[in-house]
Amino acid sequence: MSNYPVLVALSRDPIAEKLVFSLKDQALTFGVSLHSIGGQVGNGAYYVERFESNSHLDTAQREQLRSIAASFNADLCFLRSNLVPQDIRVLAMDMDSTLINIECIDEIADFTGKKSAVAEITEATMRGEIKDFKESLRRRVALLEGVHADALESVYRERLRPNPGAVELLAGANERGMYTLLVSGGFTFFTEKLRQQLGFKQTQANTLEIVDGKLTGKVLGEIVDGAAKAAHLDEACSRLGCTKANAITMGDGANDLIMMNGSGISVAYQAKPVVKEKADAAFDRVGLDAALLLIS
Repeated sequence: MSNYPVLVALSRDPIAEKLVFSLKDQALTFGVSLHSIGGQVGNGAYYVERFESNSHLDTAQREQLRSIAASFNADLCFLRSNLVPQDIRVLAMDMDSTLINIECIDEIADFTGKKSAVAEITEATMRGEIKDFKESLRRRVALLEGVHADALESVYRERLRPNPGAVELLAGANERGMYTLLVSGGFTFFTEKLRQQLGFKQTQANTLEIVDGKLTGKVLGEIVDGAAKAAHLDEACSRLGCTKANAITMGDGANDLIMMNGSGISVAYQAKPVVKEKADAAFDRVGLDAALLLIS
């Protein structure tokens, strides 16, 4: 079997023949042939079609093909041809803006009127413009000093929602017997609630210091940054007797890249451009649960 990529088109609607022709025609301009595998199939929520490539595709070529797919309201993934779906045993994912619809720290800051200041730092960090995540988090958490701890519960109840397909993804992963890991640069208050709600086997995040019912503006213990996320994934795989190559990883920001790099399948969900370019799959139109089609 070749080491060239298998392309997977995913859509909520039937995949148009014109999309297939457009992808193949564009690939030919790169000197690459795409051959359909097995035709189009659907599972009730999504439609999927796969293509074999006879050559490597560089980043710019992949982005051009993704742009064509997007014009037909489809997402395009590039998987290793030797990937064995049954070998994927671990699901590791980010929380804020990946599993859930918000950046929790930004919403907490809203209770102090400092949301825009915190969100500005958050965005720059996720785009990769602020390289030191630990320093970024300390700066943002410092702005939360004096916020009443009740604000955390309010954010959870009033603003936090699982992203489309999150519930189905976790149900499907757990049904398969996969080890599900939530690794977040966010906060344990939220990861613990989501562990109970969605059935994660393990969660790792940062702990906000609370004194006399108020946030002190400090984080307790070691900060979970990009390197720590990757380390927690490696440790989980080691305990299971497998490696990162047996994991599907999902994230949206620059601090997810270390965890995603080298995993069996990396999925960028509604992600920053720097993450999409490096990920095997970029989900902008399908829900999180479409990942189950990549490992079935």
